[in-house]
Amino acid sequence: MSRPAELDRDSFVARFGGVFEHSPWIAEAAYDAGIPADAETAEALHALLVAAMRAGSEDQKRALIAAHPDLAGRLARAGRLTADSAREQASAGLDLLSDAEREAFTALNEAYKDRFRMPFIMAVKGRSKDEILDAFHARLNNDAEAEFATALEQIERIALLRLKDMLP
Repeated sequence: MSRPAELDRDSFVARFGGVFEHSPWIAEAAYDAGIPADAETAEALHALLVAAMRAGSEDQKRALIAAHPDLAGRLARAGRLTADSAREQASAGLDLLSDAEREAFTALNEAYKDRFRMPFIMAVKGRSKDEILDAFHARLNNDAEAEFATALEQIERIALLRLKDMLP
């Protein structure tokens, strides 16, 4: 497999464009900024991709946040998540919820969207359902600015975990 710096733009975007949910503009911007030869590890490439994401406009960041699916939401039930999102949600047991748990997630997703006008985002890989529900409850008490920042931090964490699955 080619190293990131050896890929042409189209190949780089094809390989890393999905690291940030439905937002290939981040891989495009990182590539255009230049991929150094030593950007071979997940951590090194993550730093470049995060810099590109952070340099994006507020509208681009809001679109990035909005591109994320609800946890245990209707897209998951319909089997319409990206492969990465489906694996991540399944790793937390969100694909095996009881009816009561599904109702709790649905209510919390709706309350969160009503309050913040964006989906609740959390890097759920390796987390339990209870940890996720606790985070939902705690974060509903935040202000909009704090939640915007937290959403971006969680997206960065998701991207790192995905890159670790792809690179050494």
